Amino acid sequence: MVFDIYKRGQGKYTRLCSAFGAAIVAGLGCLQLYRKLDGTDLGLWVKTMVPAGLFVGFSLLIFWLANKPSVADFMVAAEGEMKKVSWSSRKEIAVSTFIVIMVVILMAVLLGITDLVFQVFFGWLLRSEFSV
Repeated sequence: MVFDIYKRGQGKYTRLCSAFGAAIVAGLGCLQLYRKLDGTDLGLWVKTMVPAGLFVGFSLLIFWLANKPSVADFMVAAEGEMKKVSWSSRKEIAVSTFIVIMVVILMAVLLGITDLVFQVFFGWLLRSEFSV
């Protein structure tokens, strides 16, 4: 009952990818803990088994969370919605990216020119004010 998979086959990829990502985070945290413990004078048994035990505990927690009905239902629904999305074509993305880059460059040039005009104007204004 504890290790049963809730709604087996539904939301499979979303649950697998989420669990895999969480396991990577847990594994990197346990690796960091092992490196911290390696600099201490604790025994080799403690240095290796504490991070390994924590990783096993985190893995069980991740498995439990991925199969908890409320979480699993959310992931099943999220995967279903992702299948309904109409994705843009490669050409549309390339054209949109090019337009965004051109607009950013144009705005940078316009703001640079505006900044230069204000520098010249206020420099002239300050010079003429003190020369009177």
